[in-house]
Amino acid sequence: MPEFFYADPFPLTQDTTEYKLLTKDYVSTVPFGDKEILKVEPEGLTFLAEKAMEDVSFYLRTAHLEKVRKILDDPEATPNDRFVAMALLKNAVIAADKQLPSCQDTGTGIVMAKKGEYVITGGDDAEALSKGIYNTYVNRNLRYSQVVPLTMYEEVNSGSNLPAQIDIYSTPGDKYSFLFLAKGGGSANKTYLFQETKALLNPTSLEKFIADKVANLGTAACPPYHIAVVIGGTSAEANLKTVKLASAGYLDHLPTKGDKFGSAFRDTELEAKMLLAAQKSGIGAQFGGKYLAHDFKVIRLPRHGASCPVGLGVSCSADRNIKAKITKDGIFLEKLEYDPAKFLPTIDEVDSNTESVHIDLNQPMPEILKVLTKYPVKTRVMLSGRLVVARDIAHAKLKEKLDKGEPLPEYFKNHPVYYAGPAKTPEGMPSGSFGPTTAGRMDSYVPVFQEKGFSMITLAKGNRSKVVTDSCKKNGGFYLGSIGGPAALLAKENIKKVEVLDFPELGMEAVWSIDVENFPAFIVVDDKGNDFFQMLN
Repeated sequence: MPEFFYADPFPLTQDTTEYKLLTKDYVSTVPFGDKEILKVEPEGLTFLAEKAMEDVSFYLRTAHLEKVRKILDDPEATPNDRFVAMALLKNAVIAADKQLPSCQDTGTGIVMAKKGEYVITGGDDAEALSKGIYNTYVNRNLRYSQVVPLTMYEEVNSGSNLPAQIDIYSTPGDKYSFLFLAKGGGSANKTYLFQETKALLNPTSLEKFIADKVANLGTAACPPYHIAVVIGGTSAEANLKTVKLASAGYLDHLPTKGDKFGSAFRDTELEAKMLLAAQKSGIGAQFGGKYLAHDFKVIRLPRHGASCPVGLGVSCSADRNIKAKITKDGIFLEKLEYDPAKFLPTIDEVDSNTESVHIDLNQPMPEILKVLTKYPVKTRVMLSGRLVVARDIAHAKLKEKLDKGEPLPEYFKNHPVYYAGPAKTPEGMPSGSFGPTTAGRMDSYVPVFQEKGFSMITLAKGNRSKVVTDSCKKNGGFYLGSIGGPAALLAKENIKKVEVLDFPELGMEAVWSIDVENFPAFIVVDDKGNDFFQMLN
């Protein structure tokens, strides 16, 4: 008979996190037999969740910003790599003022907590944490992105960004530890599960498999990425949970070798190979180059002999993860970087006007198209004038009009269409954080509208499908790629006026009109059938 064994499935060797003390309130100890119990008031959980979600919405980790700065210092980085990196650093500086969040998609509130057996709260912990998340979203200039179903097909915005995802696990000891995340839809959508077999588990097959999947990630989730790949898992959901924790840096201190107990471990040799493969993909930090990824984590888990789940996921340039803990000494929160300006070069090493074509949007659409057709894909452009902003729901409503034989509004013909949805506007500012959303979600609409002369120029982030390239070639349209990530920078420096144009009842999903100045973008798909991202293959 085999001997019983149990081992921590994720044996983290150390915690190098630097914490700050928030308060000693809400925490006390009470005797329980020969033990001491840590008592945490529910109000303490609410306080902690509010502070954690506030910090993670406006600040980033120092280690993350160091990696962004590294791009500027790397002679192998392309001009486009450096252009994106510079924009992301400037964005971090603006967000640190705590008015404009680092990304307009202020995400789903997610909490992963480990509650020690000698911790009591006397309440519903998930409810207390949810209240703190609620407080941050309603009191700060954040966006409400959660939609709740009334029927199978009818949805409404919850109006508070609730519900949050809260997972609480029981652990030994008298400490309550947390990981808080604000996970945007773009990076969440780049989470994949592949059900493979033992045949994949050899160096040649596995390395090719991972490299191919990473090359297909594209740029819609705002690279440079922190990429995580997990091989194995006792279930599909266990695999994907590990992917999320790994992409957030939570599992960095796993051992680097396996054992007979099935403990998770990192394969650092394979990580180095896969990071090099990502660099060689040529996708770069959104518009070609070396920096598709900052780093790469590859984690191996035990598996059922008949299953080999492989998970892939990313944390994007808005790397919004923060740890916390409650002990008898108080409530502590991870220290993020409160002075991101120190990572900016003393002289702006990337002149946003260098090698850029300035486009006047306040002229008839045919004239704008005549200018764009002169330049090849990958050309950097600076846009000044009026944009119309429309996302998923607005596109669906406009198509409904078309399907009913009703005329489409002239604004959809006369102006470029920017796929985006703003965060709340701070008092005294023209705009809230207002970065681009994922272009691919609107791909099916492009040929329908362009053949009628509408939506001739679209602006968003990420790569698009062949249906868009074909439509632009057939109808003379263009797709311009905007930098994904610097939503606060765009709001402060490039967006001068914002007003609702149509469907005001849709809130963030309404059609907006915005006036921009020197708004940076790149020609990604042109009217000749060229697609920048396809040219990389």
